[in-house]
Amino acid sequence: MTPTTRRAFRLCAGLLALLTSPALGAAENYKLTPDSLPQDGVPKGAVTKHRLAKSEVFPGTERGYWVYVPAQYKADGPPACVMVFQDGVWYQDPKGDYRVPTVFDNLIHRGELPVTVGVFVNPGTFPGAREGEKPRSNRSFEYDSLSPSYARFVEQEILPEVAKTVRLRTDAAGRAICGISSGGICAFTAAWQNPQLFSKVLSHVGSFTNIRGGDAYPGLIRKASPKAVRVYLQDGAADLDNEHGSWPLGNLQMAAALRYKGYDYKLVYGEGAHNGKHGGVDLPDALRWLWRGEIEASQKR
Repeated sequence: MTPTTRRAFRLCAGLLALLTSPALGAAENYKLTPDSLPQDGVPKGAVTKHRLAKSEVFPGTERGYWVYVPAQYKADGPPACVMVFQDGVWYQDPKGDYRVPTVFDNLIHRGELPVTVGVFVNPGTFPGAREGEKPRSNRSFEYDSLSPSYARFVEQEILPEVAKTVRLRTDAAGRAICGISSGGICAFTAAWQNPQLFSKVLSHVGSFTNIRGGDAYPGLIRKASPKAVRVYLQDGAADLDNEHGSWPLGNLQMAAALRYKGYDYKLVYGEGAHNGKHGGVDLPDALRWLWRGEIEASQKR
């Protein structure tokens, strides 16, 4: 069997899994490993909560965000790597699916991840115009739009705030971005539009569908010159299929396009639905893969 034939076979197998996938919410046997659980003797980083009361990029919005600083960070040492997470409240939750601060603690302690600051940013909301009126979310506009606006927001409004108290790497090699669902396509858009800002993308059940035109990405990738971006995709056969498109098919098409253009990419495809169960269990391996080589590179700087 030739390499081309093997690739075609794997793609067909993925499509077959999609067409015969179990119903949404089928049994998902994903259990957190010790990498995602607090361990004795592992120094714990500090997580602080912040609020951005206004935005120039997204006028009228306000939002909360969290900053994780690892115990190994030294103010008089070298700048830290940084990883930005959309839907920050989910990723920093110590009892949630991802538990990023605990995973960072464990991997940094073992030298499997460089000293990395985590920035967990919630989508913007518009406050209610009248007393008692609920805030209106700006999430889909910020995350699903295929524009450079969100990357500009992170670069000009979020990272400068974090950098007031923590020294951060400013080169793309020292920066990564991650998100789930619409936050996943947002992560890819940020790096696609600004590869000089982010060189690493982690997408969990990414919405590469036609919510705001995201289904165009596989075609755009195939026709554009490759960009210096490393991409990790996670999805499952029981992910969403609705009027916007098929999430599993969208991720399979993304993987095929990235492979065709020779990107450094990885697709982890399981049986899960549109949630963080599989992505949470897989997170430590995803981080090791994304950041591989960076500890050695940092030591040479």
